[in-house]
Amino acid sequence: MKLGILVVGDNHFIVRGPKPDRATALELARHWSIITIGSTTPAHLAAWRISTKEFRENLEWAIRVPGDGETTAAVATLLSELEARGIQVE
Repeated sequence: MKLGILVVGDNHFIVRGPKPDRATALELARHWSIITIGSTTPAHLAAWRISTKEFRENLEWAIRVPGDGETTAAVATLLSELEARGIQVE
């Protein structure tokens, strides 16, 4: 399964699943950023899940969507490393 990073303002998620299109990335960001007790993941978003332990060398895609705050220095460095490896940050 593919692995990527979804950057949302000053937050980010390491994600297992195919690279989402922009609209789906925005929907994933909203779904994961707002915690709703008792909610379930919509069926059309079931192909993606947050992963907690991964190696940065395994990241295959990166998408940046609007959010609150500026991208942190650590995430900005990671995105630069991905671009240097030829991965387009959208």
